[in-house]
Amino acid sequence: MPSSATTLSIVATPIGNLDDMSARAREVLAAADVIAAEDTRHSRRLMSHLGVGTPLISLHEHNESARIDQIIERLAAGEHVALISDAGTPLISDPGYALVAAVRAAGHAVVAVPGPCAVIAALSVAGLPTDRFVFEGFLPSKPGARRARLEALAEEPRTVVCYESSHRIVATAADLAERFGMRQLVLARELTKLHEQSVALAAAELPAWLAADDNRRRGEFVLVIAGAPEPQSRPREISLDALLAELLPLAGTKKAATIAARLTGTARNAAYQRALELAG
Repeated sequence: MPSSATTLSIVATPIGNLDDMSARAREVLAAADVIAAEDTRHSRRLMSHLGVGTPLISLHEHNESARIDQIIERLAAGEHVALISDAGTPLISDPGYALVAAVRAAGHAVVAVPGPCAVIAALSVAGLPTDRFVFEGFLPSKPGARRARLEALAEEPRTVVCYESSHRIVATAADLAERFGMRQLVLARELTKLHEQSVALAAAELPAWLAADDNRRRGEFVLVIAGAPEPQSRPREISLDALLAELLPLAGTKKAATIAARLTGTARNAAYQRALELAG
């Protein structure tokens, strides 16, 4: 669906490298009547780089509810509104969910203009299963809540992806080491930026890796954690009667009973008596 009047366009912007901005995204932002941005000062620099002069209004976690009616009024008046976040795809650990839900409820079109997303970028280079994964956003900032969340995720069989800031990466690494031990993870830092780095190692090794170089603790982080191993299935219980039915045609009653008793844990006398009954 093309972006047009009465449409809310969800536009992804670069997470670091400005060359990742698509031609379509730039065209949509230039054609919009207004751009709702998480931080207008930050986004104004991006718009200047792109040569886009569309007016900006703020939409962040503290004013989203107040902005919803204004944006719906603009759409109802025939305007085209674009939504961007500070970096990456809007709504992915960023504001916009309430706005999109309200715009849809009001009967207006919502169109995605896809592009950079740190979750997907990290998954694509992690070398961990990507057919099923869980995105946790930012882990809780308080230590007790963070440890409780990691405890809840410890048995998650799908690959787990979360964000972390430079202020908490050391504390989070210590919690991961304690709870996940030798579980494989990938830390991706400063994706698409000048000092981009990713490393695969066991959770228990992460604190020492971070401590080895101050620069490793700087920037924005994505953690991709291997899912819990699938529990080994219990061996199927063997029915004494079913086993005897298979063995009796191949061996005598006594030998069949001896084998069946050993495989099923049944007392030998009981197995022999049952074998006699089945042999008839």
